[in-house]
Amino acid sequence: MLQQNRELKKVLSRLDVFVLSVGAMLGWGWVVLSESWLTSAGSFGTILAFLIGGLLVTFVGLTYAELASAMPKVGGEHEYVHRAMGGKAAFLASWAITLGYVSVVAFEAVALPTVIEYIFPNYQVGYMWTIAGWDVYASWVLVGVAGSIFVIAINYFGLKPAAKIQVILTLSIILIGLMLVFGSAVGGEAANFEPLFVNGATGIMAVLIMVPFLFIGFDVIPQTAEEANIPARDIGKLLIFSVFLCYCLLHFNCYRCRVCP
Repeated sequence: MLQQNRELKKVLSRLDVFVLSVGAMLGWGWVVLSESWLTSAGSFGTILAFLIGGLLVTFVGLTYAELASAMPKVGGEHEYVHRAMGGKAAFLASWAITLGYVSVVAFEAVALPTVIEYIFPNYQVGYMWTIAGWDVYASWVLVGVAGSIFVIAINYFGLKPAAKIQVILTLSIILIGLMLVFGSAVGGEAANFEPLFVNGATGIMAVLIMVPFLFIGFDVIPQTAEEANIPARDIGKLLIFSVFLCYCLLHFNCYRCRVCP
């Protein structure tokens, strides 16, 4: 049997790789969860949880950075586990990652309609059912499905077009986040920091367990490393810098959510 050794085109620039990682981490999750973090742990409790969680995620990111620089192959974790532990272990690891991504897709499909409601309040139309105390409307479902189809479509046309759209969307999210931060510095009130802590260690843990979930996304760099048109050693640097930037943005948006009246 003849085997074809197909090489992937190196089409991703430094900016493409960096923005893919940042965009995958930021998403819409912080818009939906900021308020619940602050009510669970308080302002300083949330900050402390992010400091601890950010430090732990940084160590994970350093591991990924080393592996991605040493083995810049498509597949990321699958490639690493396969080379270290063999095909069976790689099969289990890949399925675990796939199921994790499915849960993220489901979360984002719900988060997007929530964001839309901030812009267009009370657009719920077509009550369907109630689950876990939440009413589900057809309009929310349609927005989530439309968002999912849009993401599928841009990926269908190839990685480079998807990267270009990701650059535009990610820069837009970063700009909006910065506007919220600086706007809260002018129009917010320091008194809104109260209470500083809620539920003590329990509240901090309630936020801490969500921090790694918010940083999921930097692993797209190892998965696309073979298509990056940059030196292998720079892949790890971009990964760590993307984690640091997202940590700062999420941290300051928690601050914004608290000081705004």
